[in-house]
Amino acid sequence: MKAITIYQPWASLIACGAKKCITRPLKILYRGPIAIYAGLVAAHELNRQTSEAIARAFEDYAPIEYLPGYIAALPHGAIVATAELVECWSIVSHPGADTDRARRITVGGELNVPKHHPRFHDVIVPSKTEILFGDWRPGRYAWELANVQEITPIPARGRLGLWNWEGRAT
Repeated sequence: MKAITIYQPWASLIACGAKKCITRPLKILYRGPIAIYAGLVAAHELNRQTSEAIARAFEDYAPIEYLPGYIAALPHGAIVATAELVECWSIVSHPGADTDRARRITVGGELNVPKHHPRFHDVIVPSKTEILFGDWRPGRYAWELANVQEITPIPARGRLGLWNWEGRAT
């Protein structure tokens, strides 16, 4: 199974269903099953707005007063979820062919398909929380995930980028 290394707390935000897209500087052609690997390195310092959004996402897992310790204790060096990588969206300002609608959308994703392709008008519009949980600058890509399944962390040796994981989620 293909796997992707994600820093914490982003990997656990994917696992609990709060984060639906992985934003990357590279386009990907692969579609199919993917394992979410929580890397050994944690994310850099987070701003207050992002920290508050993370706390709200983890409310079901720990009372608010325990969240700083909870976030520090998230699994590292382990597969924490599996999912389906279903699409790769090109991040742009004011996406879509419908100019009236596009004016109201600050940032989003659109498919790189010819004008006559049946999905030419398809766009993805991230929520405010999704924007806080990723890097939605135009010129980057949003890898859309579906059917995310949180699993008991499975220790593994990760790699950078997209890599093959030989293990099996139970």
